[in-house]
Amino acid sequence: MTARAALPGTWWGDRTARWSALLLWAALAGCGGVSAAQTPAPDSAAGAASAASAATVAPPVASAATVTPPAPVAGVPAGHVLVWADEFNTPGLPDPARWLHDTGRNVAGWHNNERQYYADKRPENAVVRDGKLVITARLESLSSAADWGGQRYTSARLITRGLADWTYGFFEVRAKLPCGQGTWPAIWTLGSGGAWPDDGELDILEQVGSNPSRVFSTVHTQVSGGTGSGAAVQVADACSMFHNYQMLWTVDAIEFSVDGVPHYRYANPRQGRSTWPFSAPQFLILNLAIGGDLGGVVDDRIFPVTLEIEHVRVYQQAR
Repeated sequence: MTARAALPGTWWGDRTARWSALLLWAALAGCGGVSAAQTPAPDSAAGAASAASAATVAPPVASAATVTPPAPVAGVPAGHVLVWADEFNTPGLPDPARWLHDTGRNVAGWHNNERQYYADKRPENAVVRDGKLVITARLESLSSAADWGGQRYTSARLITRGLADWTYGFFEVRAKLPCGQGTWPAIWTLGSGGAWPDDGELDILEQVGSNPSRVFSTVHTQVSGGTGSGAAVQVADACSMFHNYQMLWTVDAIEFSVDGVPHYRYANPRQGRSTWPFSAPQFLILNLAIGGDLGGVVDDRIFPVTLEIEHVRVYQQAR
């Protein structure tokens, strides 16, 4: 996620609390140019900067260095094979072999002044049904919970930390986003090393309910910190239709796409770890935050609201 209060040295820094010269190409639904636009990262450990600063970019932005690659096979970048996935076919709580519930800052409060309580293994907030993962934010106070920190809203934050992480690959999450003033969903990764922003953050998707058609992607490094580097794209029906949100990460660059159309590319500056910590593993995060520095004022009339995900797939180069 982008835009969060910086919390150096903690991997859970909320949207974090979170973007260089080989071209990345089409993704599963079909997935270059370096952009100077900057956007706050959704749950980055640091990014508390306003998302309003991110430039909206019409897909795709070309540069003189852009070279058209050969067409990918079946929408997946050539040479990549599936190495990890969740198709959400088994009803009930999210698969514990794939996902952990992150509840670590419920008492202290989540970064970026977010206002939600993240529940643990509670189907009211995260459940698999009808072939989808449904993360639901609700207007309720779980005052009986031992780690309740006074929050008026509940939600869920799922992570693969300690279960699965990756260095390089093609990532695709098919999702339908929530609408409503105060929502802040994010699909992103954090460095498994645990130091933020030194180990980096990659925000595949962030969106806020106050501007629901604007979807943005951000790269956070030690140099860019909480503000990060990234761009936005308009997805008019993001709240009513499922779309494929994608990231292609190679040794040379990271490219973000929606339904195979790139909107931001971050080229490896070749200046060391401070600008490219992405030669080490990152783990995946799915969450729906409420309010905060980026989510803004919350309209209590919107609840319950949901982030729905049909699949999560990770591909890597065949060896």
